[in-house]
Amino acid sequence: MSGVDTRRRERAARFVELHREGCFLLPNAWDAGSARVLESAGFPAVATTSAGIAFSLGRADHDYGGGRVDRATMVDRIREIAAEVRVPVSADLEDGFGEAPGTVAETISMTLAAGAAGGNIEDFTGDRSRPLYDPELAAERIRAAREAVDAAGEPFVLVGRTDVLLTGGRLDEAIRRANAYLAAGADCAFVPGAADAGTIATLVREIAGPLNVVMGLTGGALSLADLRGLGVRRVTVGGSIARAMYAQLLAAARELAERGTFSYADKQLSQTDLNELFRR
Repeated sequence: MSGVDTRRRERAARFVELHREGCFLLPNAWDAGSARVLESAGFPAVATTSAGIAFSLGRADHDYGGGRVDRATMVDRIREIAAEVRVPVSADLEDGFGEAPGTVAETISMTLAAGAAGGNIEDFTGDRSRPLYDPELAAERIRAAREAVDAAGEPFVLVGRTDVLLTGGRLDEAIRRANAYLAAGADCAFVPGAADAGTIATLVREIAGPLNVVMGLTGGALSLADLRGLGVRRVTVGGSIARAMYAQLLAAARELAERGTFSYADKQLSQTDLNELFRR
């Protein structure tokens, strides 16, 4: 095994251990630069955000209709990020880039080869007529992903994500699906759309495995300490950092176009600071 492979395995093994106990924050990056910034803040790992990656390419994310980022492009970005940081990287793999369980398995294999230490597979279809994959098929897709991880023999945290709450479904259905995905081989369940203490406490109590929640979709009053107290294992922030960055970009663009002033530059990082941050 090469030195690079050994380092990747060590990182992935550390990532697996993070899910054993306690609660940790896993912020989401969209390119190598944003990942390096997050790494510099001292986080033990970073995740990718399909939303941030899509926005950086001028594309929509988690939407109905076509135009989503294709698998090859997404895996290339994951590879770029994993190559530039020294902490484990978990990949947002959307629905695995195809309905068939075999396609999901291929996606997992490609993600492992790209250097990721984990990844999530969701049940959102992007089809308005059936927003979620049928429960049986959704579980089979997770099972295929698990088999791909096991065949590789590498440490990897497989996350089963259900978008029931994001598509207007009931909490009990989200719990059923999360438990089915854990039973099919997921290491961690992810239920986006749960942001209040009561809902999260119910999920922690009723789901038979570690729970990931996402903060930042609406701001929210809960802190990491609150979530730790509720029993959450892992906290991500999805595309919220990217959206905050784009809010600043849009404000700067409007200031330039409408007023011809440059006050947006008062909040910029200096060239020296960025060079220092990115210098190896």
